Amino acid sequence: MKALVVGAGIAGLVTARQLGLAGWQVELLERSAGPRLDGYMMDFFGPGVDASVRIGLYPRLKATAYRVEAAQYVDAEGRVSASLDYDRFARLAGGKVLSLLRPDMEKAALAALEDVPAGRIRVRYGVGVSGATADDGAVRVSFDGAEAAESAGDVLIGADGIHSSVRSHVFGPEEQYLRPLGMRAAAFIVADPELNGRFRNRFTLSDTIDRTAALYSLRSDEVAALMVYRDNGPLTSGETRRDRLRREFAGLGDAVDRLLKLCPEDPYDDVVAQIVMPRWHTGGAVLVGDACGAVSLLAGQGGSLAIAGAALLGDLLGPANSRAEAEDALAEFERRWRPTVETAQTSGRRAASTFLPANRAQRLLRRWVIRATRLPGVDRLVARQILRTIAT
Repeated sequence: MKALVVGAGIAGLVTARQLGLAGWQVELLERSAGPRLDGYMMDFFGPGVDASVRIGLYPRLKATAYRVEAAQYVDAEGRVSASLDYDRFARLAGGKVLSLLRPDMEKAALAALEDVPAGRIRVRYGVGVSGATADDGAVRVSFDGAEAAESAGDVLIGADGIHSSVRSHVFGPEEQYLRPLGMRAAAFIVADPELNGRFRNRFTLSDTIDRTAALYSLRSDEVAALMVYRDNGPLTSGETRRDRLRREFAGLGDAVDRLLKLCPEDPYDDVVAQIVMPRWHTGGAVLVGDACGAVSLLAGQGGSLAIAGAALLGDLLGPANSRAEAEDALAEFERRWRPTVETAQTSGRRAASTFLPANRAQRLLRRWVIRATRLPGVDRLVARQILRTIAT
């Protein structure tokens, strides 16, 4: 059996690995020229942790995790207005909470392909999908790039993210399924030794209205930035993404000003949205990860759900020995995984409604809630509520 997997992000890499271990031939196609270097820091816990332990990926992820002591909100003068203790949350979550940079998660998943016997997985970077079909007893993908051609297989797996090409070709245009949440998010990494030393081992977020700038010190002298702001429409004439970020985040203090000065001209900057679909599979095609069930980065569950969903897909599809068995496996995957994704999306919509305070009263309420987590018993209630929303 042969699978065509489109997208070499977290979900695509884990799916390819699990199918390769099950004996499948896998062709993994990725539009980018190589592993992506941009991304943001994320908390990794919940179903993805359990799945990564079961499939043997957890040690690789743990090896690349960062040590986080606290998440702190600060004002423009750098004064802390509210703080969350990470050690306390990790203990309440059972100890398995990792803080990971998204590119590092992908690198760990890519390295894990080494566990598969040679010759079963072919990874092809710089390949953009220009067509896909899955309705005639076989699946076919045509692609452009350096090696414009066509590939055929038994199953087509779209793991190519929120703007999935596979979804557009097989299930219909993006606008049918994209649900914007009213904001945008930008992420980039810059080199600044002084900032790196100032904020080491802490997430630092601006305590601001309608926009939040977050940063974290990486290894060596780099700083990762995540900036979330209200979506006020397209770029103005002649404006670059960097120009827009500098306009939106001006006046938030010295640290943010330094980040903006070093910001690349064309950073990652995309709509914060969910993907909501009535059906994830048809014939021999299926979607996995953000391509079918993006929860939004504000839910903090994308990486966890990508690994857990890909592991489940591998479990169910791996034993299939015919197209009919494969189609049954895809249907069972959606039946079992959809409730978890829909619960996470509900959590994501709730997080989006409170992540960016719209006025001073909402900002003050956020401060009170965060400060209350220091009280005995309240911390357990908060952690229990977070974990309940992503439980399988």
